[in-house]
Amino acid sequence: MKNKIFIVAGFIFLSSQAFSQGLFVDQAVVEYEVKTNVLKTLGTGTWADAMREAMPQFKTGYFHFTFYKDKSIYKFDHWGKPMVPEWYRRSDEENIWYANHSSNSISIKKSIFGTNFSVQDSVRDIKWRLTNENRLIAGYNCRKAVGVILDSVYVFAFYTDEITISGGPCSISGLPGLILGMTIPRLYTSWMATSVTLNGVNPASIKPPSAKKTETLKELETVLRSRTKDWVDSDDSDSKAWIDQMLWTSLL
Repeated sequence: MKNKIFIVAGFIFLSSQAFSQGLFVDQAVVEYEVKTNVLKTLGTGTWADAMREAMPQFKTGYFHFTFYKDKSIYKFDHWGKPMVPEWYRRSDEENIWYANHSSNSISIKKSIFGTNFSVQDSVRDIKWRLTNENRLIAGYNCRKAVGVILDSVYVFAFYTDEITISGGPCSISGLPGLILGMTIPRLYTSWMATSVTLNGVNPASIKPPSAKKTETLKELETVLRSRTKDWVDSDDSDSKAWIDQMLWTSLL
């Protein structure tokens, strides 16, 4: 009789854990550690060499992805150490990504080259390829997927179908679950969830950033390429690669 009681109690415990950490999760705050190899993003040249002496190798920030039912918001929370100069981190602190997953729409506030832009568009269409590689992130079983954005930029993501909202850091989404780990090698940046908190969500805080004028992602890309076209020396492959990297980061 005692054995049966223990078995029933164990089943109830496991069921409650699955309920709290599985398919029934409809709200959470996910913290990501975002690490960028700053020295590799600087490119080459006299200016880049001077900056290397003043910069730490890595920029480490912590961002929160907060969701409630079908809406989410992703934005900066705090910095790790060592700190990079204020001018180099200002845009990270100001950028906001909001998504309505039912209507597949996004609203983004971006600070780029000292100018604020507002984007209103559909969720980015990413062609994902699922793999058989798995890993544990923040206590959740995750599966690896590989996608391509902006024609040629590879994204390596680990998502969990234990949290079924199809979201992730910045504008990356489209998988059958939440992305908890992500790397974009050409941006020298990784995103890794450090914690998932299942309560304490304030639904009123999940709202799109205000905007008087909006652009689509494609329109924003056109504007940025026009503004930077004179920055590139057609005979200098290093400067072109540096500008491309800046554009990819701005359009993420």
